[in-house]
Amino acid sequence: MSLAQKLQSKLSKDSQDGPAASKPPVQALKEFIAEDPNSVYTFDGERGAPRSQLCREGKEKSRKCIEMEMYSTQLFQAMQDQGFYCALPMDPARTHMECKRIPK
Repeated sequence: MSLAQKLQSKLSKDSQDGPAASKPPVQALKEFIAEDPNSVYTFDGERGAPRSQLCREGKEKSRKCIEMEMYSTQLFQAMQDQGFYCALPMDPARTHMECKRIPK
């Protein structure tokens, strides 16, 4: 995560994250996904850090990010539990995970 991304994350956290930060992480995740369940989601976090940034790469709602109080491994599992397939992007320079809903 670049310095610019970290600063933007901090700014968006302060302006967008207020109420979501007080909710249990899994509930906040479910509510965030429910806003646009068919979008592509990405998440990233520092190795071993207890916080991760989850972003929706939506067409209708554009890009929106929230900070989650979850380790990346926990977020990976929680996204799978919500019916998403998560994998690294094709570009080896990218380190975030991309999650797409599995069609039913």
